[in-house]
Amino acid sequence: MSSLRRRKALLSIYSWSNGYATESKRRGLTSVPPIEVGFTESAGRGVFATRRIGAGELIHTDKPILSHPSLSSLHSVCYFCLKNVASNLPFCSDECRLQSKIFYDTEKQADWSRFHEYCRTQGLKYPLLVKRLACTIISGAATPETLDILQPATLSSEMILLMEKAYQLLRSTFEDAGFTDEQIAFLSKKWYIDVLARIRINSFRIELALGSYEDILLSAAASVEAEAAVGNAIYMLTSFYNHDCDPNAHILWIESVNAKLKALRDIEAGEELRICYIDASMDHDARRATLSEGFGFDCRCARCMSND
Repeated sequence: MSSLRRRKALLSIYSWSNGYATESKRRGLTSVPPIEVGFTESAGRGVFATRRIGAGELIHTDKPILSHPSLSSLHSVCYFCLKNVASNLPFCSDECRLQSKIFYDTEKQADWSRFHEYCRTQGLKYPLLVKRLACTIISGAATPETLDILQPATLSSEMILLMEKAYQLLRSTFEDAGFTDEQIAFLSKKWYIDVLARIRINSFRIELALGSYEDILLSAAASVEAEAAVGNAIYMLTSFYNHDCDPNAHILWIESVNAKLKALRDIEAGEELRICYIDASMDHDARRATLSEGFGFDCRCARCMSND
């Protein structure tokens, strides 16, 4: 993606975050979120408070642009919103069934058993998100450039080699299902690797909180008990939050894949909002190693620099 296109895309997100009233009305929300997207001095894009935000306040809710249940949860959560479902039903509601048509009608034309089994045996989760994105593109509801605004990870040659088998299985599954060369023309190895590089550092592991939304918001420092991960998701606005080992904001999920961002402490107007990408309870060396290996940066937050 060219620097000009990136700038236009960022301006689009920036404008969206400042002009959230229309989107709020569409989603049935009652207030404009007190944030905007801008540039930081050292970490690129970031999210900043436009007013004082009180500890425990719900900052905003974000719907995913891409999500997929974990393979172990395929028959226990809604295939669209990841809510718990009973009796092996694919969807929790008619609304989710209708919204899923952007990928589901395409996806069910193919036999995904070999692809899923490979991902299961290899412990892979990100190719599932690529599968869903590819189905959405084929249906016409998305473009191959959908994730280009997101920062990509740096991939080693060894990582790229490991991706080839899953790519071949993904493409052959579409071919075996009778999709034409024209329909899957975008699905090159280069596109697949580029998308995975963005998904790798921008996806969130979805853990549904136990307890009600109101119970969790009562305490800014609430310890959220969670079940095993039910899936993974990519968000647009939430992806612009930078990391801090002592964050002032927290992301959580109540019942579904829709992310809720809340303040962990008082945040002043103009202050950058940051979340923790990893388990903040790890010690200094473990945190830095995990961030370096998993996200490709050396953390220089105040907590790490103080050797805490």
